[in-house]
Amino acid sequence: MTAVSPGFTAFCIAGTHSGCGKTTVSLGVMAALRVRGCRVQAFKVGPDFIDPGHHRRVTGRPSHNLDGWMLDREVNRRLFDRCAGDADVAVVEGVMGLFDGFSGLDEAGSTAQMAKWLGLPVILVIDARAAARSAAAVALGFARFDPGLRPAGVVFNRVGSRSHAQMLTEAIEGLQDVPVYGCLEREERIAMPSRHLGLVTDEARALNDEGVKRLADWVERGVDLDRLLRLGCRATGTRSAASAAAGPGIRIGIAMDEAFSFYYEENLRLLREAGAEVVPFSPLKDSMLPDDIQGLILGGGYPELYCEVLTRNRAMLESIRAFGRAGRPIYAECGGLMVLSEAIHDESGRRFPMAGLFPMEMRMEKRLRALGYREVVTVRPCLLGPAGTVVRGHEFHYSGIAARTGEVACSYRVSDRKGAEGVLEGYAVARVLGSYVHLHWGSNPEVARYFVRVCGEAAGRPRPGRSGCL
Repeated sequence: MTAVSPGFTAFCIAGTHSGCGKTTVSLGVMAALRVRGCRVQAFKVGPDFIDPGHHRRVTGRPSHNLDGWMLDREVNRRLFDRCAGDADVAVVEGVMGLFDGFSGLDEAGSTAQMAKWLGLPVILVIDARAAARSAAAVALGFARFDPGLRPAGVVFNRVGSRSHAQMLTEAIEGLQDVPVYGCLEREERIAMPSRHLGLVTDEARALNDEGVKRLADWVERGVDLDRLLRLGCRATGTRSAASAAAGPGIRIGIAMDEAFSFYYEENLRLLREAGAEVVPFSPLKDSMLPDDIQGLILGGGYPELYCEVLTRNRAMLESIRAFGRAGRPIYAECGGLMVLSEAIHDESGRRFPMAGLFPMEMRMEKRLRALGYREVVTVRPCLLGPAGTVVRGHEFHYSGIAARTGEVACSYRVSDRKGAEGVLEGYAVARVLGSYVHLHWGSNPEVARYFVRVCGEAAGRPRPGRSGCL
């Protein structure tokens, strides 16, 4: 471990509520700091996949999820310390409103909890679009709500004019310990497009180089970056360089393109640490799976938006089906599960044939089918571990099973964050496992090691510590 350098700064950018602009402000701050030559490490509180992709675009470094339910306090602290090891600035973007979490009774799962766990000062983003002096009352309430929090100051967003900015600043100058770090003007050109699961993903090029430059200029004009950099936060006290991964051994194909992009960066790191070589490929653009792979992972994303492209790419679908039917391990989550089914039906009822490894057909719906944290306990040996393996994750999807065309085994018993058990899930056919739950392997790092061992054994290349699986 190395001591934090005097110049290292870390802070959390939080919002008063969802939709106040904290993601745009966070991206703008990251972009502006990069223009100044800072090495910026980004983090996102909560189970979000889309914002970290935009963080990566702006900072040039992978962004990592921090989560108060999927991961315990020490795991979050270690993850933060490791990933911020060689950065000049760490920027943590919050989730929802600053104090919003699992309930109205405590801070569990909130941005405030994470900021306290990591010892971070908080910059509060306030949407000032329809407020003036009242914004000072909002700032004061947030600053005093939790005495254990370190409120550093506020940034007003969507400010209408110079006179509006002056009024906001004057209103808050009378408050103690709630300085104004900036007033950001309304700027329609920096708005980012959205769709049914949130912002358009980075893989779909929602933010190009010109957009990043506009964000940086916007923040440079409106935020006191020098003051931000003087925060000099020590965060959790120590940082360490990222741990070295084991040398490449087991090659695992990872679907990565506009349709498949929902991966926790920590899951990929744990795979590499377990001795895997992560090999990206595109189910949309490639005609075959990568050569000499021993395992396959199909993550979530937006396959429903690319059904026509996927169904026309029969060579890729046949390659995936042949890989699974040959007894090779395939792990799929949400969108990946949909593509391994026999077909996807869009909202209008059109049917698009898919890989056909699971005897079921999926349907997109206009209403949200599931949203929330999940804990899975395996009820039988599977790709993730022996029976009794516990892993935590999150579920968020608009699709569901429209029809079952055959029998399929279930590997999980799923419960929500309150412990209420749901249906059996984790569909398994041979060494193919699919689920709607996005699992964070940081909640049980043995999962990555087990999966890599299974991939090696299935290919006749056992690694140390046999899995005894399947």
